[in-house]
Amino acid sequence: MKHKESILASHQRISPYIHETPVLTSQGINAISGADLFFKCENFQKMGAFKMRGATNAILQLTEAQRSRGVVTHSSGNFAQALSLAAKSLNVLAYIVMPENAPQVKKDAVLSYKGQITICESTIAARESTSDKIAKETGATFIHPSNDMDVIHGNATACLELLKAQPHLEIVIAPVGGGGLLAGTALATHYFGENCLAIGGEPTEVNDAFRSLESGKIEVNETTNTIADGLRTHLGSINFPILQKHVHKIICVEEQAILEAMQLIYQRLKIVVEPSSAVALAVVLQNKNTFRNKSIGIVLSGGNVDLQKLPF
Repeated sequence: MKHKESILASHQRISPYIHETPVLTSQGINAISGADLFFKCENFQKMGAFKMRGATNAILQLTEAQRSRGVVTHSSGNFAQALSLAAKSLNVLAYIVMPENAPQVKKDAVLSYKGQITICESTIAARESTSDKIAKETGATFIHPSNDMDVIHGNATACLELLKAQPHLEIVIAPVGGGGLLAGTALATHYFGENCLAIGGEPTEVNDAFRSLESGKIEVNETTNTIADGLRTHLGSINFPILQKHVHKIICVEEQAILEAMQLIYQRLKIVVEPSSAVALAVVLQNKNTFRNKSIGIVLSGGNVDLQKLPF
């Protein structure tokens, strides 16, 4: 099945298990930015982030036999919660590998959704080897947080809904970390938009996706020094070719711009978003001349922020 049909089928498949999240606007933010902005509020999604879409779609694509053996993933946060809640909704066991430095608030959320946590060292190698071990021992199916086509098609449904609500959009901006959201957004703008461009927003401090599109191969980060903690991961072999083909460009933003965008969303839209979500708005605020008078969709990816540790 081609991407277009797969995205439509994914939306139909997951609809009973997710929220169709609202699209908000703010005259105040429009005046400040000089553009018409439409915010797709995935912070209102079940478990607080867009990842519920991809996780649910991936589990629903498994056979009964696969579901009976459970699913496994590695994640420090949002996908851990998403897969746990999606699995619980579908009566499937979820084994979640989390690095030892994962925030306690996210561990608690996983446990509340009945996910079974295994703690590992805070390296990608440790995450992967621990996941492999659990998959071998239990027969559980591994589901990658961002580098999985069913996850990407599920993620694409957020932008699909946005374009149904606002078909005239010229641009949709989404943050990029592991690449699963931006790949889905880019497919949706390509197949369901009218000459609509997909643009990625990325912190300058972790600009691996920006560098990957420039070099033509997957780059990794030397540092993880950004408040946008959800964007510290790197691209995968499945989503990278989609970004190469369908993303117009990736724009990097400074930490101060992310902070200001996050504050603006809290002040004007009166909603809770995590720093990663603010990156997409920061792209517009940092490049006002580029986006002046354009009609732009902004994917607010999630709202799972530790309120004890707000960056402002």
